[in-house]
Formats: sequence, structure tokens, C-alpha cells
Amino acid sequence: MARIAGVDLPRHKRGVVSLTYIYGIGNSSAREILEKAGVSEDTKAEAWTDENIKAIARIIADEYKTEGQLRSEVQTNIKRLMDIGCYRGLRHRKGLPLRGQRTRTNARTRKGKRKTVAGKKKVTK
Repeated sequence: MARIAGVDLPRHKRGVVSLTYIYGIGNSSAREILEKAGVSEDTKAEAWTDENIKAIARIIADEYKTEGQLRSEVQTNIKRLMDIGCYRGLRHRKGLPLRGQRTRTNARTRKGKRKTVAGKKKVTK
């Protein structure tokens, strides 16, 4: 099993797909990495040799921010937005969508489970 950047890559998937399991590496980055390492995209991760794995790991370590380093940078950026009190920072603080989506309906991923509010009782005579 190939272990790169602290992540166990799935063995039975194509190399491009396996690399996307690393946080910070998407489809285009994975293709670029394999091209630089001289490994075919269609080769499954279990078929990689030790030299291939070392070459891929070296490229990722030298040229890309991944996993913990990238996660901490993203969190720092969000904290900075919240500290300066800009619009995006306030939306982060309130747990609402940041990029102009509607919130009257939808937005459940950001807002969380519905908090039902009881309706107003009608006055009877």
C-alpha cells in the first residue's frame, strides 16, 4: 500500500484517482504530478514501484502544500477574515453561506438542521 503525505492511497484505483485522496490535490494536480514523475495515469496504485512512489512523494513534498499544512493555512485565512470583520468573516462567524446564495430556503448545509419555530396562535372570541 502506497503511503504518501501521511495518507494511505487506495490500491485498486487508477493513479490519478488515488492521488486525489490527498487533501490539496485534485484531478489536474494529480495528472501533473504523474506526468512529472513519469508514471502512466492508467497504472493502478498497487502496480507502482518503490522508485515511482518515491518520485511522486518528492514532487508532492517539494511543490505542493498538502494535508496539515494546507488545512492550517485555510483556517488561518478564515480566522483573519473574522478578525478584520469583513463581510465574509461575519458570514463565517454566523455560519451562513458566503458567496451570495439565498438563505430563505436551502442553505441547509451551512445553517445545519432546521430549528422549528412554533406558529402564532389565533385569538378566539
